[in-house]
Amino acid sequence: MVRRVCLRLRAVWLCAAGICAVFVTCATSEVRAAEGVDFAQQVRPIFLKYCAEGHGAKEQKSGFRADLGSAVLEGGNSGKVVEPGKPEESLLLQSLIGGEDVVAMPPKDPKPSAEEIGLIRQWIIEGAKVPADEGVPAEEKVKSAHWSFQPIQRPALSEVRGAEVVSAEAWQKGWVKNPIDQFVLARLEREGMRPSGEAERETLLRRVSLDLTGLPPTIEEMEAYLNDREEGAYERAVDRLLGSVHFGEHLGRQWLDLARYADSNGFTIDSAREIWKYREWVIEALNQDMPFDQFTVEQIAGDMLPEATMAQKIATGFHRNTLINEEGGTDQEQFRVEAVVDRVGTTGSVFLGLTVACSQCHDHKYDPISQREFYQFFAFFNGADEPKLEVPTKEQLEKGEWELAQELRKQLAEEQKKFEEQRGAFREAAAAWMGMRTTEERRKLPE
Repeated sequence: MVRRVCLRLRAVWLCAAGICAVFVTCATSEVRAAEGVDFAQQVRPIFLKYCAEGHGAKEQKSGFRADLGSAVLEGGNSGKVVEPGKPEESLLLQSLIGGEDVVAMPPKDPKPSAEEIGLIRQWIIEGAKVPADEGVPAEEKVKSAHWSFQPIQRPALSEVRGAEVVSAEAWQKGWVKNPIDQFVLARLEREGMRPSGEAERETLLRRVSLDLTGLPPTIEEMEAYLNDREEGAYERAVDRLLGSVHFGEHLGRQWLDLARYADSNGFTIDSAREIWKYREWVIEALNQDMPFDQFTVEQIAGDMLPEATMAQKIATGFHRNTLINEEGGTDQEQFRVEAVVDRVGTTGSVFLGLTVACSQCHDHKYDPISQREFYQFFAFFNGADEPKLEVPTKEQLEKGEWELAQELRKQLAEEQKKFEEQRGAFREAAAAWMGMRTTEERRKLPE
């Protein structure tokens, strides 16, 4: 009897506690609804508690970061995860609750409580507002020592001891002739080394000729240089080499390697391709000392420039150097996609100095490039066409053959248009004529 009474009293107490709990929760919700959910004070701590390990400053799985409001709104590799004002349509809330097609997150305990999920739901209902002045904390900013991320600066000239390392005679003659010499001398001093003596004039010309044109000097060039005893003879030799067509050919080889230039399509068939006009464009651009920004723009999107010239269209051959598979039974769409992937990776390595291609399958392990950003870059190239340009040679232009061919094409197009206009009338006349023939006459006509 006593035990029964105790049980009843306990039940009543539990019910009362439950009512109180419900009342307190409801009262808290009413106050929260009136004041609004504060992301920094109420929501962010929940994300830090349950999500920071895989979606924090150090690691962002699936390209999603949860410890910053702006990052939460931006979403991850799957797109936006928050639809302001629409909690049921927000992938974030679905992931916290779990469902038939969504795995509840985080995958391991502890998991957010019902009240914590309710806070996040209310935050989304109220428009998913985040602080306007929110930024990445200074201690969390990832800094890279990679050269391509460093600002361009003019370094201060290195201090040198001069006569202590270079002979007094050489120092008095002015061993340091330009800032580069001073940097070289400073490094030699650090290594405890002395500069070599000045090379013979024959050796100097041979070195600079090979460096700038890839070719040794001819006998005539060597004799002219040796006979030039006036001041500035070496500088004049350098100017002559920079003005040589071979300068662009030699320097162009290195750029064509970066552009993966080839005169064949690759793969097992490896048939010939005609893209040598792009090679000529590179050589001419280098010999004309084209500014690098223009050199870049014309190769990436020369055809999109206002009133693009033929040369600017040819420049876009930079991205037509991809492999082409001509084997039977292949999926052409597969190899088209592979060509686009190649263009993304090549643009990243050549123009950005980054291994963007690493992000094709996952977020970059070292550089701040996500897989999502890779495919955003991919989309830029994915809509490009691959037309074939009919380009005249220099000889054809000089002889007027290109203009003649264009005029003949124009005449042919006009005649074709006339023919198409008369095609209908001809068919009607032929049908009428056929209708006037007897069955016997029709049998005699050729099929």
